[in-house]
Amino acid sequence: MHVPDGFIDAPTSAVTGVVAAGALAVSLRGARRELDERTAPLAGLVAAFIFAVQMLNFPVAAGTSGHLLGGALAAILVGPYTGVLCVSVVLLMQGVLFADGGLTALGVNITDMALVTTVVSYAVFRALLAVLPRRRRSVTIASFVAALVSVPAAAVAFTLMYAVGGTTDVAIGKVATAMIGVHVLIGIGEAVITALTVSAVVAVRPDLVHGARGLRQRLRLRVNGELVDAPAVAPVAARTSRRRLWLTGLAASLLLAGFVSFYASASPDGLEKVAHDQGIDKKAGKHASDGSPLAGYGVKDVTDARLSGGLAGVIGVGVTVVAGSAVFWTVRRRRTEDARDVSPVNSGV
Repeated sequence: MHVPDGFIDAPTSAVTGVVAAGALAVSLRGARRELDERTAPLAGLVAAFIFAVQMLNFPVAAGTSGHLLGGALAAILVGPYTGVLCVSVVLLMQGVLFADGGLTALGVNITDMALVTTVVSYAVFRALLAVLPRRRRSVTIASFVAALVSVPAAAVAFTLMYAVGGTTDVAIGKVATAMIGVHVLIGIGEAVITALTVSAVVAVRPDLVHGARGLRQRLRLRVNGELVDAPAVAPVAARTSRRRLWLTGLAASLLLAGFVSFYASASPDGLEKVAHDQGIDKKAGKHASDGSPLAGYGVKDVTDARLSGGLAGVIGVGVTVVAGSAVFWTVRRRRTEDARDVSPVNSGV
């Protein structure tokens, strides 16, 4: 789904750039309400994990592969505003360092892969939780469906952007059919990865999962004919510390990007396959970061393919977790400063 330079014309790319910038500004403000000293480190880890899992292309049809988009996963784990920022950090690292996704198409990619997937998936997730029993299992079910829906939604969004600003003369009906068809299949993989990851985190630290907050309804008892709230039950002790969870997640990300990624499918992903088959890629331009020492997810001058790809993956995870953590700690600090500014002492109360 990473759109290269040349697929979408300059005016449309500029408009999506404005949309993406606006979405990031709103998300930075909204993330202040979602992040605290407990969840800010998790957000940086989520960005690194999404980067790692996106390297794991899985086969979905003959000659076609797919990979995680991550919008649903990020939104459910750390909140929709922070989720937009997580995926955007990943896209920026991929575009600048790895020549994956055009730089002039960065607005297109953020709008499609960060904004659309996060908004659609979180809306579906919340709608399902409103009707499902308020239990942990419901979070897993809602995560699966939300992630499944988010991928074809992104395919529809790309199709609409292509209809407005596509650089080649291809029937939009053919593009829509091909894009939506293959991305429904990719959505199944996205749903499985998202549900398994969310379920794993909820099992050990449900208090850190944004989408799992307030799951259990307060028990009510009938006393003398009236319903009253039962005494609050002490929260269940966390099964693992935040530090251990963070280190485990980082180790898993490094393992996936540094080792498991070598065994990922080499087939083109859904957009690449559709672009080639339908002729969308005829005006694709050379990537501005083609000269990067990490372009193509390999380390320049390292001849061993396994070692080159593994090193690139480890570097990518490291850079992403550092960049993401810096962003989220800054946002969290602004929240602390805002709270201090409105404290009773400073407000004159």
